[in-house]
Order: sequence, then structure tokens, then C-alpha cells
Amino acid sequence: MATYKKKRARELQHDKFRDTTMGLLDRLGNSLEGKGRTILYGLGGALVVLLLVVGFVKWNARKSDEARQALGRAIDITSATVSATPPPGSSGMTFGSEQERAKRAIEEFEKVAAKYGDPYRAEARYFIGTNLLVTDRAKGMTQLAEVGSQGPPEVAALAKFALGQAKESDGKLDEALQLYAEVGKMNSPTVTPDTANLRSAKIYEKQGKKKEAGDLLFNIVDASRKAKGSDDKPLPVSSAAREAATQLQKLDPERYAKLPPESPVLG
Repeated sequence: MATYKKKRARELQHDKFRDTTMGLLDRLGNSLEGKGRTILYGLGGALVVLLLVVGFVKWNARKSDEARQALGRAIDITSATVSATPPPGSSGMTFGSEQERAKRAIEEFEKVAAKYGDPYRAEARYFIGTNLLVTDRAKGMTQLAEVGSQGPPEVAALAKFALGQAKESDGKLDEALQLYAEVGKMNSPTVTPDTANLRSAKIYEKQGKKKEAGDLLFNIVDASRKAKGSDDKPLPVSSAAREAATQLQKLDPERYAKLPPESPVLG
């Protein structure tokens, strides 16, 4: 009953606004003749449209803020402490096991996925997949595969990369290589081609494919050291490129020696 009263009150307020607005337009319109009234109604209609647009933008901003906060709370759970005996005086969230923490995180991410649209829904589903790897690995892989094929590009790249890491840890190296290659081709800022190719190089090294690994590592570092910005100045070397350089130096010192020198980046 209370809900109905509130709803009805809103309806009545809306009717009052409409009646007042249209009455004002009618009174002003009566003072004009011919095209004057048409122009007045046109301006009134434009004003109504403008108010609707402004209202929608404000509503959408509120929903986006609400979604980000909900997603942030769920993400906080994934980084909570896991300890059978919480430290004395600890005020943060603590879980007794990885499984317990993952289950709780999944519950919160499912709420986000059910309530909000993309990209928040896709992000929540990605996190659900990564946490399911702890509680139900097969189901988690299926979830990540779905997000990787259907989600927005940046979230899809994260999902494919996470699935690749899961495959790699399970010893399914060829499947992991395929996923890393797909991520590299996506050219995503969330998982850069250098990051994906670095993982591929490490798999090649595990498989004893020294040349394939060396080629990837060399190309990562070479391109990074030659990269320049719009001002024609060297770009900072990425962490993936630095790791690739270190790995190449250990794997193939002769190939490493053929790299161009690293340019100093001026602040």
C-alpha cells in the first residue's frame, strides 16, 4: 500500500506538471495568432525534449556511479585476506580459504551482472569466471570462453588471456598459445600484444622451441626500442618489453646483442 501511494503521488505530480505546462502554453498561445502559436508549441516541445535528455543523462550517470561502486565492492572481496586465524585487531575482510573467498566474490559479482548492463555486466561475468576457476574450474573456463567471444573488446581480451593462463597451468600449451595469439591480434590496451606475446614466448621456451621464443622476444624488444611518439621522441619501454629483453638475454645472448640500444626517455 505504501508503495502504491508513493507511485500514485508521483503520477499525480506528473499530471500536475503536465496540466500546468500545457495551460501556460495555451494562455500564451491565445495571445498570439497564426504562426505565433505554432512557433510557441514548437519551442515548448523542444524544451520538453531538452528536459528529457538532461534527465536521462543525469539518471545514466547515477546508474553508472552505482554500478562502479557495486563492482568495486565485489573486487575488494577478491583481494581480501585469506587466513585460518585472522590477525588480532584486523578490521578488514578475512576468509578461511580461497574457496570461501571465491564463493563470496561470485555472489557479489552475480548481483552486478543481474542488475546492470555492459560494460559492468561483462566485467562482472569475467570476474565470476576467474573466481569459478577456484571453485569449479571447468565451469570457470566455460564462463571465460563465453565472455571472450561475446563481451566488449577490452573485457573479451581479459577473459581470453585469463583462459589462456588457465590452459597453460593445466599443461594445455597449444590451446594456450592459440588464445594468446588471439589476444595479441586484438591490440587491446587492457592486455597489450607485448604481454600476450611474452606469454607465448615463455610457452615456446617450455616446449624447447628456442627459435620461436627468440623471434617473439626479439620482435617485442626491437619494436619497443624503436617506438616514437607524435613528437618523434622515444616512448617509454613497457614492463613487458623489459621482461622480454631480460628473457632474451638469458635465452640467446647473441640475438640479444643485435638489438638496437635503448634510447633514453627525457622527462
